[in-house]
Amino acid sequence: MDNSKSVWMVALCALLLGGCASVVTCDDGSQAKWLSSPTARLLSKGVQHYEDGEYAPALSAFQKMLDNKEASPSEKVEAYKYSAFIHCISSREKLCRDSFSAAFNLNPSFNLSAAEAGHPAWGPVFSSVKNKSSK
Repeated sequence: MDNSKSVWMVALCALLLGGCASVVTCDDGSQAKWLSSPTARLLSKGVQHYEDGEYAPALSAFQKMLDNKEASPSEKVEAYKYSAFIHCISSREKLCRDSFSAAFNLNPSFNLSAAEAGHPAWGPVFSSVKNKSSK
């Protein structure tokens, strides 16, 4: 299949999948994630800003996603988690605590990975909020 047909096939698949996120395998074997949901795009954009150390735009993207009525509970939990991380490393402990609390309100079994939970800036705050939410 020539390259122009491949592009059209990917576009057709994306249209058929509608609001879903999907993984597309390219001719060279690489994979690309197609994020067609606005909330998935905002979350992804926020995480990318976070990973790049751009905390203000990350928080803005997370807030836009949280304000979107289409956002799923799991997307909101992720946005709250990263918001908490940013607030903790920015010495805003109350906002960090509030973000973790909001995540627990959406998902009482919310947890961090071992590496995340061991972080010196947000690990203790997370543990404290987790202990309070489980009572």
